[in-house]
Amino acid sequence: MASLLAQPLDTPEGTAPAPVTVTASELLGVVQQGTTLLFANAETTDRTVAAGERVAAALGTRVTIFPRWDALVAQVESDDGHRSQIARVAPVGIDMNKVLESERVIEGLAERRLTLREARAEFTRIAALPPVSLGRFALAAVVGACGLAVVYGAVRPSTFPLIALSAGGGVLLRRALSRVSSNLLLQPFGAALLAGLIGGLAQRYDLGSPQRLIAVCPCMLLVPGPHFLNGLIDLARARVALGCSRIAFALLVMVAICGGLLLGLWLLGGDLPISPPTRSVPLAVDLIAAGLAVSAYASFYSMPWRYLPVPITIGALAHAIRWFALTLGTSIHAAAFLACLFVGLVATPIASRLRLPFAAMSFAAVVSLMPGVFFFRMAGGLVQLSKLGASADPGLTSAVLAEGATALLILLSMGLGLVLPRLVVGRPGPGAGGLR
Repeated sequence: MASLLAQPLDTPEGTAPAPVTVTASELLGVVQQGTTLLFANAETTDRTVAAGERVAAALGTRVTIFPRWDALVAQVESDDGHRSQIARVAPVGIDMNKVLESERVIEGLAERRLTLREARAEFTRIAALPPVSLGRFALAAVVGACGLAVVYGAVRPSTFPLIALSAGGGVLLRRALSRVSSNLLLQPFGAALLAGLIGGLAQRYDLGSPQRLIAVCPCMLLVPGPHFLNGLIDLARARVALGCSRIAFALLVMVAICGGLLLGLWLLGGDLPISPPTRSVPLAVDLIAAGLAVSAYASFYSMPWRYLPVPITIGALAHAIRWFALTLGTSIHAAAFLACLFVGLVATPIASRLRLPFAAMSFAAVVSLMPGVFFFRMAGGLVQLSKLGASADPGLTSAVLAEGATALLILLSMGLGLVLPRLVVGRPGPGAGGLR
């Protein structure tokens, strides 16, 4: 069997370390354990690849990682040529705690504080860590959905209990569906369907707001923002196939959300207005509500409690930038770009320092800026157009196009603002002192 030479972890001071034999299979095994944990839980592709290279470099050899949508291929140079190994994994999860723990083990392995056997045992333990507890998940959903409702201008007291019921019920439904099906689109569809049904009831009995926030806000919690951002980062790094796959998956989730929401509303005779009335929110209220929404998303992504103040502070400051930009007459997508550029500039070094996944942390900070509500209204308008056919008012067609264009411009502006600082920071080589 092909073997590699590595230095022992502990040697007496003043003595030369004796070589330790590590087989290519063992090296590939530990590299793939660590990189698949990162890749599957929303770490950027650059940092995933750099992690595998750094472990191999610490053991005196070189590993090349080839990331694909459904697999990570690792190739090592051994005595008898190249040896490859494929790990089946898709980057569809988001778990900051697993990423943080995996980065810690990789750091220990690279600095030779852990043996290969200890590292593999740690990776096995991390892979078995449970998701965020049901209680924290449900509470975060209720807080986040109500915070978003305040940001969007909710004023009626009856709105908030119904939003809380919808968001909390959606969490319970998602956990139940996860136990009976592994389909990745069923959970967002089911939660959105429940939100649509409750929103339809509220509309029938005039309990909500003209913006249909009871239906929309719980669905905003389902928007797969980190997958959009990681896809944009991959495209910017010329990983076209992987980037397109990430964005295609995120769009499929959005289609499932829109389908569930509109179906629930339709079953009870409800609808989504194309151009609902808006309400300005005072800065202090906006910052508090945005902070609540940020804390909710960070909880969804299993961020350890001690790190929660970081994205909350960044998100509140980003909202202040957006609020002031809008008051100065800046367009909504330009204001989103400025806010996200600030988040990108601040979150890039912080995510590297704390070893947290950039996409998950930065998206949590700007969640209330996501144009999900525009996507939902555009989908509702398309349904109306299909019903009216040739008799549809040209104004309705223009409104649908405007909603779609606004959503696309906001999404692109947010992506550019968040990704631009990442492009300035080059990817470290195998011998770098840390992961960026």
